[in-house]
Amino acid sequence: MKFLLLGYTPAEAWDGATADVPSEDALAAFAEYQKFEAELRATGEFVSAEGLGHPVMSTTVQKADGKVVVTDGPYAELKEVLASFAIIDVSSLDRAKDIVARMVDVLGEPMEIRPIMGDDFA
Repeated sequence: MKFLLLGYTPAEAWDGATADVPSEDALAAFAEYQKFEAELRATGEFVSAEGLGHPVMSTTVQKADGKVVVTDGPYAELKEVLASFAIIDVSSLDRAKDIVARMVDVLGEPMEIRPIMGDDFA
């Protein structure tokens, strides 16, 4: 079963003006995350992972009043922003929960587990 793991960070902890320069805390968190990634690679459960650019660098496309509107920046003001994602391929939701619980315990920031719809979803 494949799951998308969404990593969030508090918006106030991520300054858009310095987003391309990682803080010491960010580097330390990434080093801890890399340990989890190495473990998942060794078990064959790792598929992919990426960090995301700061929300101020995003573009939102939406339909409003019958027209498609493209605007710079995120869709909404948020207390937490989506900072990263990973895809794992594990035996069950329980295994995904175990992995993510360990990550959250070490990293301290919330994560969301979302199933990826397979070929049987039509």
